[in-house]
Amino acid sequence: MRFTVTRDVFRLAQVFTISRGSRSEARVLTVRVSDGDVTGWGECVPYARYDETLESVTAQVDGLPEDCDRAALQDLLPAGAARNAVDCALWDLEAKRAGRRAWELAGLDAPGPEITAYTLSLDTPEKMRAQAAANAFRPLLKIKLGTPDDMPRVEAVRAGAPDATIIVDANEGWTPEVYADLAPHLVRLGVALVEQPLPAGEDEALRDMERPLPVCADESCHDRASLPHLRGKYDVVNIKLDKTGGLTEALGLRAAALAEGYKVMVGCMVGSSLAMAPATLVAQGAMVTDLDGPLLLAEDREVPLLFDEAGVHPPAPELWG
Repeated sequence: MRFTVTRDVFRLAQVFTISRGSRSEARVLTVRVSDGDVTGWGECVPYARYDETLESVTAQVDGLPEDCDRAALQDLLPAGAARNAVDCALWDLEAKRAGRRAWELAGLDAPGPEITAYTLSLDTPEKMRAQAAANAFRPLLKIKLGTPDDMPRVEAVRAGAPDATIIVDANEGWTPEVYADLAPHLVRLGVALVEQPLPAGEDEALRDMERPLPVCADESCHDRASLPHLRGKYDVVNIKLDKTGGLTEALGLRAAALAEGYKVMVGCMVGSSLAMAPATLVAQGAMVTDLDGPLLLAEDREVPLLFDEAGVHPPAPELWG
């Protein structure tokens, strides 16, 4: 096996802001694995929140042995961006070698489209209302929040998109006091889900708080090893392949989470259609699908995912799997 890593940059359609900062482009790593005849590929987004950089993730991939396969990979690399890109590349390689789709190799039913959330960037209430109005035709909107002054933003988005289902993502930006104050108002405005209201290392307070709407673990949930720490605090887990370290663990986490009574959300970092493609398999039947990364881009892969009124469609074989 020969592993190669390249850096790719995709311009965003507009500046994208969350509580931790803003960006105008998506910087990703593309990993290709070749056996000499067939090449598979995958994409990851190194994330500073998890102490990842383009350089550190590249070094992890470059250090893999040539005889690495998916089973060995799970022990050779920790959950994270590097393992994700390699794992997904190996799935693509296996599918191409076998002349079958990745979902067949995984023993899954044929996937279909899933309605995906569309994310509104953190901004002033006026600008977020304008964003909401421009996207009011979408059935599911996700609002980036995470400041002590978020209530006007939620009010503005609801006014701009009165018929859309709304979920909110605080990106660890609230204190227990801020969240306790906001929660009844979120319910009043018909918010269907709140994602990671408190910092991952400070979420014990959720055990003693009323949960008038479902609370989803994002930064607090990476892989199956995270599940014991979530009990009594969360109702939903957000599965992202860049956190689980690939499709292999993502499918395992989904099965384990559902078995323990959690609902499942399938999310993404801001990346191209190649990053979202394997996640469409995990998203089948999820409570929430949030695979809108390509919709936020001004440019994409040569064969992008299809997004239409039915949602995000599984990838064509020319893209992945």
